[in-house]
Amino acid sequence: MLDVDMETGWKFTQCFGDKAEIEEVTEADIISTVEFNQNGEYLATGDKGGRVVLFERNEDKQGCEYNFFTEFQSHEPEFDYLKSLEIEEKINKIKWLPQNNNSLFMLTSNDKTIKLWKICEKSLKIVTENNLLDGQRNAPVSLSQLRLPQLTLRENIIAAIPRRIYSNAHAYHINSISVNSDNETYLSADDLRINLWNLGVNNQSFNIVDIKPSNMQDLTEVITSAEFHSSCNTFMYSSSKGTIKLCDMRDSSLCDNYSKVFEEPEDPSTKNFFSEIISSVSDVKFSSDGRYILSRDYLTIRLWDINMESHPVTTINVHDYLRPKLCDLYENDCIFDKFECSMSGNGKSAMTGSYNNYFSIYDLENNSEEIMLQADKSAFKAMKVTSSDGSNAKSKVGVPKDGREGIKKDDVDPDFLDYSRKILHSSWHPKEDTIAVAATNNLFIFTN
Repeated sequence: MLDVDMETGWKFTQCFGDKAEIEEVTEADIISTVEFNQNGEYLATGDKGGRVVLFERNEDKQGCEYNFFTEFQSHEPEFDYLKSLEIEEKINKIKWLPQNNNSLFMLTSNDKTIKLWKICEKSLKIVTENNLLDGQRNAPVSLSQLRLPQLTLRENIIAAIPRRIYSNAHAYHINSISVNSDNETYLSADDLRINLWNLGVNNQSFNIVDIKPSNMQDLTEVITSAEFHSSCNTFMYSSSKGTIKLCDMRDSSLCDNYSKVFEEPEDPSTKNFFSEIISSVSDVKFSSDGRYILSRDYLTIRLWDINMESHPVTTINVHDYLRPKLCDLYENDCIFDKFECSMSGNGKSAMTGSYNNYFSIYDLENNSEEIMLQADKSAFKAMKVTSSDGSNAKSKVGVPKDGREGIKKDDVDPDFLDYSRKILHSSWHPKEDTIAVAATNNLFIFTN
């Protein structure tokens, strides 16, 4: 593993969502999605309570620092009376749309409904002059006594306005939304179908993928993730069988016949009861130039060249040390955890999460290089760095208690990991080496 240089390595810079240790974290406070916008000036998180919190880049500070911007309730709990099912308010995905003038736009989704939000600054005005005297209406005796109501600016507030609601198009839980490069359409995917929407039309969508069999007993796989390519006619989706399928909407309106399929051949010598579960792809991402695909399953991340289907360019073992514990992980349901993956803007690095609030950053050009860090406030303390002349240099954060910035993977003991603390959701700044990591109810920001 790569030893991080003390001066140029990854450093912990900020943490939001702090709670006292004696205060118990509620289920509603757990962060369920994280997303930078297209230029990295804003960062959004969604939680299981249906709330969206926005952070704004502080341009007055050197380096990368974010300040709280606004918070709003995006989704409320619902009840499907036809199916007698409760629909959770949990935010599954957030996707930003291009900024328009001074307004921000984003799509937010829970299991069944997608909403388009406009976030803008509004002027709050109050009535400062009227025809009321001590709260009582006073009839003016003459026109000279008649007062027209006067509005005075009190303050400017940040308002979140729901512009459109896209609903009644998914019978199963929505797991992905992805905005097309044309900025006019987007896709939404559930376990068995992918729909194409026009942002301006909320009462109609087009089904572009349908893998639902005529007899549900014949069901062998489900869709786990989907994303548009930078080319507006191409998209991909991954499945629980470990495959990634590339589709071209120019071929057919219903993309039953994919143009390419990326699949790692299974080694018969290592096949066991858990093989199908751990091969399920939990997340896929295109590189910014559209040339590569990054995929994550339970034990590995893989980098695929879009022009080479036969085998991945790189396979990196993330959880190799968990192989002996698959039986225990199956019993406590951890084996079904869906870890996301993120890619740097230049496509040279990738990151993904693990247990015990560990996450790893990989050099994709040299997969032997790995930086393993922990998103934990107690592991990072500001420490004085003493210069050679004995004076105190600038205080430096991001150094664990033992003085190292990285964690050696060989030191990780799977028997002592806290499996309730896991990094499932993260996002990489599109233009620089800054990452946002969700750990339970906390949002950590690391920079390089």
